[in-house]
Amino acid sequence: MQNGKIIELNNVEVIYDEVILVLRGLSLEVGQGQIVALLGSNGAGKSTTLKTISGLLPSEKGEITQGQIAYMGKSIRGEDPAEIVKLGVSQVMEGRRVFEHLTVWENLQAGAYTRSRKVDVKHDIDLVMEYFPVLDLRRNQLAGYLSGGEQQMLAIGRALMTRPKLMMLDEPSLGLAPRLVAEIFGIVKRLNDELGTTILLVEQNAGFALEIADHGYVMEQGRIMLDGPAGELIQNPDVQEFYLGMTEAGRRRSYRNVKHYKRRKRWL
Repeated sequence: MQNGKIIELNNVEVIYDEVILVLRGLSLEVGQGQIVALLGSNGAGKSTTLKTISGLLPSEKGEITQGQIAYMGKSIRGEDPAEIVKLGVSQVMEGRRVFEHLTVWENLQAGAYTRSRKVDVKHDIDLVMEYFPVLDLRRNQLAGYLSGGEQQMLAIGRALMTRPKLMMLDEPSLGLAPRLVAEIFGIVKRLNDELGTTILLVEQNAGFALEIADHGYVMEQGRIMLDGPAGELIQNPDVQEFYLGMTEAGRRRSYRNVKHYKRRKRWL
């Protein structure tokens, strides 16, 4: 692995349906052991970036038309998604997507489908239950009857069953109450600290994401417009205004009487 980079995208372009240009020369990198936040509004290309890495683009009629993707120094562009999982890359999709008609236990077992040693699988299920005690209480319950927060925990736990070196999380806070968001982000931080799992985190909740991240990227219209250490980004006036809803005086902006709000996008 070169210079401690676990994943590196260089000038990547992605087109859907042979006509819709979504990623426009995207370049980013994630260092081993880091939490990196990828921020941006809806339609910026964040989810497409994750699918580009995990090899899932063809299932949605997407295609990489230029650029390189290196995982631990080796190209994975065009690699089969199952092979990418075996290499140590796991993606938690937006909207959780648990197997609703399987139990919690069966969902976790399904996450270990690439592994053969049953003793190790049992050990890792126990480890997931330690991080998510509520799943232990629900282990025989059908996943479709779990709450939204519990399903998100299960989706992360299922991804852990692959023993990933890189875990990619797509909007883990989506649709969850603030208390649950804080709990899940706290667990993500623990996974990074205690297991050394590298995290690439796609989020619209910039405040929570930057609190636990080492580095952040701001994405607009398929390009990286701004990046830097998370501590610097959270102090950036544009990030505060556009993603944290703060005015220059540090107060939350009210949009109640504003019909049209247009971003200045000074980084453009």
